Amino acid sequence: MTSIALIGPGAVGGTVAAWLAQNPALSVTVCARTPFQGLEIQTPGGAISASPTALTDPANARPVDWVLIATKTYDTASAEAWLDALVGPQTRLAVLRNGVEHLEPFLDRLLATRIVPAVVDIPVERSAPGRILQRRDGSILVPDNAVGRDFVALFAHTPIAVSTTPDFKTQAWKKLALNCAGAVNALVLKPSAVAHDEAVAEVMRTLVRECVAVGRAEGADLSDDLPEVVIAGYRSAAPESVNSLQADRMAGRPMELDARNGVIVRRGAKHGIATPANAAVVALIKAAAE
Repeated sequence: MTSIALIGPGAVGGTVAAWLAQNPALSVTVCARTPFQGLEIQTPGGAISASPTALTDPANARPVDWVLIATKTYDTASAEAWLDALVGPQTRLAVLRNGVEHLEPFLDRLLATRIVPAVVDIPVERSAPGRILQRRDGSILVPDNAVGRDFVALFAHTPIAVSTTPDFKTQAWKKLALNCAGAVNALVLKPSAVAHDEAVAEVMRTLVRECVAVGRAEGADLSDDLPEVVIAGYRSAAPESVNSLQADRMAGRPMELDARNGVIVRRGAKHGIATPANAAVVALIKAAAE
């Protein structure tokens, strides 16, 4: 039996854990800050539930075959005690996070050949601990290498489209283009339908154009029409859908501003590329949240 521990059972993490737990050949453990009563996911195909082993104390954890980390990017430090307990000589780590800096926080613990960076596109919203709405089956992309292919095999029984890509960097920057535009939703506190306002959509396009310029400098193959693709995606989404940045701001939680917009500013500066729109939304959202 393959043992899996998931750190961070939020919207994405809880959904992934619930789907993995549908396979009796997988032993799934969920590592959380506080106890919760199982997982209930409303999926496009109907409701699923799971009762994985739940741990709240790293002292009770043991090394596993796979660790999946689905915490927010600012929560790396809080996951360190879990990683100390869960990572053994053969453990592999999958990083299910936003942004383009998946590997860097973990290279002091594992070789890069044992880490799988993942681009996750599963629209999900959590209403309470363990209670999640999954709007689409969604997808996960990982690099096309041995550890990536082994990760894909874990999801063979699920409807989530988990696959490898020969150009992970490009896929990560494409997802970042989608995410950086979502800062507008977090700023104005309105769901996806706000993208139908053409003036708002143009602000979102500007954020994406900056992301494209920086991503290309970083080596990603990004098309000129990516801003329009992103806007089309927001306009075709459920009008009431809320991205995680907006959800975190509404709940008064910390936000992944650096991973979604700040990284564009930081890496733009490294390449001498101006990113005033992304810098502005970061400043405005921080000020509004305070």
